[in-house]
Amino acid sequence: MKLNLKNPIVFFDLETTGTNINTDRIVEICYLKVYPNGNEESKTMRINPEMHIPEASSAIHGIFDADVVGCPTFKEVAKNIARDIEGCDLAGFNSNRFDIPVLAEEFLRAGVDIDMTKRKFVDVQVIFHKMEQRTLSAAYKFYCEKNLEDAHTAEADTRATYEVLKAQLDRYSELQNDIAFLAEYSSYTKNVDFAGRMVYDDNGIEVFNFGKYKGMSVAEVLRKDPGYYSWILNSDFTLNTKAVLTKIRLREMSNLITK
Repeated sequence: MKLNLKNPIVFFDLETTGTNINTDRIVEICYLKVYPNGNEESKTMRINPEMHIPEASSAIHGIFDADVVGCPTFKEVAKNIARDIEGCDLAGFNSNRFDIPVLAEEFLRAGVDIDMTKRKFVDVQVIFHKMEQRTLSAAYKFYCEKNLEDAHTAEADTRATYEVLKAQLDRYSELQNDIAFLAEYSSYTKNVDFAGRMVYDDNGIEVFNFGKYKGMSVAEVLRKDPGYYSWILNSDFTLNTKAVLTKIRLREMSNLITK
């Protein structure tokens, strides 16, 4: 089924040095840009992560230190990538939990300010898990009746994710061919930050999603325990989490001044 698009949508996949969204880095990125008229543009690039690629990670995606020698760093290509995805919704496989947080961290490290708050995020894995409970290779076989060749290369995984989403729309009549619907359906929680350390509750209030203040209003915690803000800023949380928390804190301080 052809996607019903109001905006271009970028399907993307990352290969990385590991699975820690705070500290691991991108070694390969592929993105497939699909326009509302059905036209497609794709790009794949190797990235020098400026750190050693652990052997365990290389065993999965086949990219070793020697393969990224001479490749650009993310900082060197960040503005081009930001320009390519400007005004686009985003889609991936496990992207809400991993690829989008990692990409956001890389942009922040590179000093590139990219606003993702107005974008829709479609996570094809979440749709798959809600419907069938399997992996990308199994999803590709199940929905597209083809074997996924070159699994764990960014380009193959990106293309497979796009094809799986179209096949899901063909298979499930309850899925609406609408990116806003798919973004809502493919999200388990309404995250405030990409790592999900803060989420919106049923009333649209930002609440902490971890630790001793789980379920409590972020604004209320910042008022009652100002030291909690400093603790988060000095602890091992993502740059995005810290930036979002700072934005909330500044907003609340401004509200107090204007009252």
